[in-house]
Amino acid sequence: MNTSVEDTDSLSPGTHAYWADGVLQRYHVHGSGPVCVAHSGGPGLVWEYLRMPDLEEHLTMVYVEPIGTAEDSRLPSHPHGYTRERYSRSLQTLIEYLGVSRTHLLGHSHGAFVAAYHALHRAEQLAGVVLYEGAPVTGPEHGAEAGRMVEAFVAKHAGHPGLPDVLAAFGAMSTISSDEQTVAVARGVLPSYFADYWGDEERLAAFRDSVQGTYISGLDADLTPDTIDDRAALKDLQVPTLVVVGRHDVICGPRWGLELNELIPGSQLLMLENSGHLGHIEEPLLFADAVRDFVLRTTGPGEGAE
Repeated sequence: MNTSVEDTDSLSPGTHAYWADGVLQRYHVHGSGPVCVAHSGGPGLVWEYLRMPDLEEHLTMVYVEPIGTAEDSRLPSHPHGYTRERYSRSLQTLIEYLGVSRTHLLGHSHGAFVAAYHALHRAEQLAGVVLYEGAPVTGPEHGAEAGRMVEAFVAKHAGHPGLPDVLAAFGAMSTISSDEQTVAVARGVLPSYFADYWGDEERLAAFRDSVQGTYISGLDADLTPDTIDDRAALKDLQVPTLVVVGRHDVICGPRWGLELNELIPGSQLLMLENSGHLGHIEEPLLFADAVRDFVLRTTGPGEGAE
């Protein structure tokens, strides 16, 4: 690890930054209590959508600003090269920089794929991992299940005036090539990522409008896909694990939460019955209570923020 320190109190509230291996890493600290590092999804979504105020009342939440999401944190190969291995190395550098003996790691959506990889390959400083809206695989099988869930969403909302725009955004996913397109598609599909977006649109529209993102290709620097199949490896995962999934999630839905829970020895499953992909927004208290209880139960003596 080759780091250049820009601040000394690594867990004080606010924004922190340091240079590591030629890349600027920012992170944002909120709350107090045992430390939980949170990795957002996309890849490429800006971290703010993952703020969890109810958890911050009990835990020191360290929100990672994943490399590549800010212009001054990009790899030379941007928008390529952001593999799980690269994200995991950045996470390990951050955990060492924080100076805690062990921490919990929460990953949402693509961040859950990163968190699973980190727990499989760099578990030494993890007290527990929360796989929030993840899956054990990507590729055709995952895509087919997402397609089935989107069809169910379409059937449920047939005739709604906002449905054509959602479907158009899904259709544009495969042609994204810029930051502007990333933001437009993310906001465009978002109604399908909630259990009932249009039933609570007055509250959720502001959240939708706040979502920001950067185009990340999902390819390695040599343009090979970073494909995932963790099913065999997860059977040997030793890190205490909480799996969280929304009943109505179209992209990483119940099938995958149930499969993760079945694969991982001793894991705990939280099924959020009234949520889609964003349970920390839809059922924040139930979500926060479950994550808090899991973290406190798996935190050893002397671990966490001082």
